[in-house]
Amino acid sequence: MSRGHSLTNPGTTPAALTPAPIGQRLRRIWPYFNQSKSAWAIAIGATVVASATEPLVPALLQPLLDKGFQKGGIDLWVIPVSLLLLFGVRGFAGFVAQIALAKVTNLGLLELRKAMFRKLLTARLGLFSSQSASALANTVVYEVQNGSAMLVNSVMGLTRDSLTLLALSSYLLYLNWKLTLIVALLIPAVAWVMQVLSSRLYRLTKASQTATDSLAYVVEENVLAHRVIRLHAAQAEQAKRFSLLSDTLRRLSMKSTAASAAMTPTTQMLAAVALSAVISVALMQSATDGTSVGSFVAFVTAMLMLVAPIKHLSEVASPITRGLAALERGLDLMEKTPDELGGSFSKPRAEGSIRFLDASVAYNNEAAPALDNLSLTITPGETVALVGASGAGKTTLVNLLPRFIEPTSGSVELDGHDVREWQMDALRQQFALVSQHVVMLNDTVAANVALGMPMDRDKVMACLQAANLERFIADLPQGIDTLVGHNATQLSGGQRQRLAIARALYKDAPVLILDEATSALDTESERAVQEALQRLMRNRTTLVIAHRLSTVQHASRIVVMDAGRIVETGTHAELIERDGPYSRLYKLGLYDSDLSQSAPSAQLS
Repeated sequence: MSRGHSLTNPGTTPAALTPAPIGQRLRRIWPYFNQSKSAWAIAIGATVVASATEPLVPALLQPLLDKGFQKGGIDLWVIPVSLLLLFGVRGFAGFVAQIALAKVTNLGLLELRKAMFRKLLTARLGLFSSQSASALANTVVYEVQNGSAMLVNSVMGLTRDSLTLLALSSYLLYLNWKLTLIVALLIPAVAWVMQVLSSRLYRLTKASQTATDSLAYVVEENVLAHRVIRLHAAQAEQAKRFSLLSDTLRRLSMKSTAASAAMTPTTQMLAAVALSAVISVALMQSATDGTSVGSFVAFVTAMLMLVAPIKHLSEVASPITRGLAALERGLDLMEKTPDELGGSFSKPRAEGSIRFLDASVAYNNEAAPALDNLSLTITPGETVALVGASGAGKTTLVNLLPRFIEPTSGSVELDGHDVREWQMDALRQQFALVSQHVVMLNDTVAANVALGMPMDRDKVMACLQAANLERFIADLPQGIDTLVGHNATQLSGGQRQRLAIARALYKDAPVLILDEATSALDTESERAVQEALQRLMRNRTTLVIAHRLSTVQHASRIVVMDAGRIVETGTHAELIERDGPYSRLYKLGLYDSDLSQSAPSAQLS
């Protein structure tokens, strides 16, 4: 598995990384969370109602203190009933806002996840060599979920607290505008603190994402390579590697927590300064203009109630920053990852004519090219076997056909049209692939055989029988409706490979690519499958990469490759008589009936 460049230096991020203006960042996300305007309207309306009730609490204190304790000053039932109504309305409004908000969040998350997964299905294949599977899964499944919940809840909290702040400030202005001006001085100071700390928090969040990807990759790598790690007694080394990355993530988490936690005490200290000033001025005013106890208590209560929304506003920068950073990662995946580009040519079924014209492929960080100006013409219905030592370029050559990789120079043609001129789906419909690395989805046997095509259960059974799996299917508890599990790991290697052969039989494509298609089969199974493959290969263009003589010797033509070039071609008999590279491989036993008898020094791939 290839590691992404983001995993090579875990836990780091450029120091100069600066977030874009928050309005610009929110506009990128808004289309996904604007799926239900009615839910937004209900959430905002209910929030307005809940916020509008805040000043009513201190407003009830003023008549209670000024008149409630005087005989005949106020009816006994007014204040209790008013409080019940007040908190009833506030509670109901909060409940409605929460339900509407949940709808907004889940609809937005649904749309964003679907868009991200569609991108994974259409992205250029380079994405999967630059990003690990764990990093992509973490982004699509976990980060966008946590990010969307944090962001939407924080934005609504920001709205609620801002409206509460506005309502209480208006009430304070009504009571005493001079004291309110003192409170107003608190707002720019809080805004500055939020700006400074949120910028640091953004950088730390990005670094934590990278470190999390690195940690997840180590877990993924050790799960996939558990046998090799145990065989080489590398547990201690891997545990140390995991510990170092975990410690990096811990340090970043502590720094992030410190930046987030600093917002609250700083804001509270500023509020304490404002409260002290207000009390001092209010006491001086009461000595001169006779301010009532009720008015003073109502003002102080309303001002103290300001502390909560101000505190929340100071804290909201952290979840908004984290939520935006998580969601932007998903947006970057969609916006910065190009799709596979195909042409406009299409036909239902190709004839199977193939031409490689001076095709070269050079992989990164490799001095020698995998293919070096290779030219080869294959006629419709021809079976061509590709042989050669490991690294000769055989798999690279066949991967050019369905555009799993692109030529660095030269071209590849199918039916006289450059494969880049074909529509991508139409091109790949022309190929069936059976590889030595079998991949099965966690679905039923039937679904894996009919993958991507309409289900025909009779055809599925026929293909399974042709792949010598009839007895195996009969022993399964639900037959072809049995789930195969994660990559069919509960099946033997030979059973998985025969399922892949059944899938190729079902697709019935005009061009077959067999890359060690029978490498995991025993002799008896191979004989049955070879008969099925021979029937399938009739009137179809077939490219075979194989070590076993039974597959190679019956090919229309054998192409011997070395270092990305073709060194000789011909039939089995012609090449043996020529006494060239193929003959030497044959004499060494590399193309005997079983690869396990091959000489280690000349192992083929």
